Amino acid sequence: METWEKLTIHITEVDQWHGKPLHTAIVEAAQKHHLSGASVFRGMEGYGLRDHHTIHTARMFEMASALPILVILIDQAEAIAAFLPIVQEMVTAGLVIQETVNVVHRVPKSTATA
Repeated sequence: METWEKLTIHITEVDQWHGKPLHTAIVEAAQKHHLSGASVFRGMEGYGLRDHHTIHTARMFEMASALPILVILIDQAEAIAAFLPIVQEMVTAGLVIQETVNVVHRVPKSTATA
């Protein structure tokens, strides 16, 4: 079992960084810095402190709203520590959570052919 670090970044779909969606910019920056993994999840419904607990939802027939986005980054502690200042600069509204996680199963890219 390996101990790694995970960043969970809570933002919204309307957040931007230099003219592009913030979640895209974060994933691109993570890839540029060779982090082990990045995933983006779009929430169906949610609220937070930044909008005074207004519920944003993806229900049919409603206007588009600031739906929640989670960006999850994972790597060894040193890589996350080096990347964290970049995330802190990019995320001007939202929440960034850092957790120590146990990687219980990891399968490197296979060299076998199908």
